[in-house]
Amino acid sequence: MTSRYLYGALLAGAASPLFATTYTIEPDHAQGVFRWNHLGFSSPAAQFSQAKGTLDFDPAEPTKASVEVTIPLTTLQTGLPDLDEVFRSSEFFDTASFPTASFKSKMVEKGATGHLKVTGDLSLHGITKPVTLNVTVVKIGKNPRDGLPTVGFVATTTILRSAFNLGAYVPQVGDEIPMRIIIEAVEAEAYAKYQEAEAAKKK
Repeated sequence: MTSRYLYGALLAGAASPLFATTYTIEPDHAQGVFRWNHLGFSSPAAQFSQAKGTLDFDPAEPTKASVEVTIPLTTLQTGLPDLDEVFRSSEFFDTASFPTASFKSKMVEKGATGHLKVTGDLSLHGITKPVTLNVTVVKIGKNPRDGLPTVGFVATTTILRSAFNLGAYVPQVGDEIPMRIIIEAVEAEAYAKYQEAEAAKKK
């Protein structure tokens, strides 16, 4: 039985309800993939990971949800080291000056069953613009491996990179950037206790 399962089992009987209001986004299970049109011949992809943030979510009243996420752009990878360096340079993301991107929700609307429309501010490359995410609620419940209350989402959106002063080589290289984001978030109190226990083991 893993330590996470032990702490999940203990917390199941504690004050935290099964579906707590505040969740912590788990960096190891937060990832995004985006694509671009390359000269009309192909649609390469890159990914970012290790996003951090918090989520307030009540499945009974999803329109009252809110989320704040910070994405470390230094995790961006294309699978091509030379292209990674170009993307991180001042020609594109300029991660030395703008090491992170962030999203803060402003409004949540219901869609079809299990779907939400989340509108908020995306801050990228020193520019903030409104963006709408089409969100699918994947699962709400206890993680079967550790017993911790967990929620999972998939979100999609399309942004114009030129809107964030990232428009090099448009229109030969596509301006529209479709994105797909996956997130797992763990009930905040349970996750904090788990992290404390793990940190204590390393002392």
